[in-house]
Amino acid sequence: MSDTTFAPTAIPTPIPAGEILPWAIFAGLLLMLAIYFIGAEEGATALFSGSYVHEFVHDARHLLGFPCH
Repeated sequence: MSDTTFAPTAIPTPIPAGEILPWAIFAGLLLMLAIYFIGAEEGATALFSGSYVHEFVHDARHLLGFPCH
């Protein structure tokens, strides 16, 4: 048997908040847009006429607990 041990030499460097912030804002906006289309895109608040968006996200509405009928 050998008594050698593995000693990692690479130390992870922290990512500055200035580099993460634009991506976090972008991801947050996409999430808010997705929640709008899944949760509120029907009736008086609809951006698109018809029920195409509602039918496209219908199963996601039930999965996330939004009532729709």
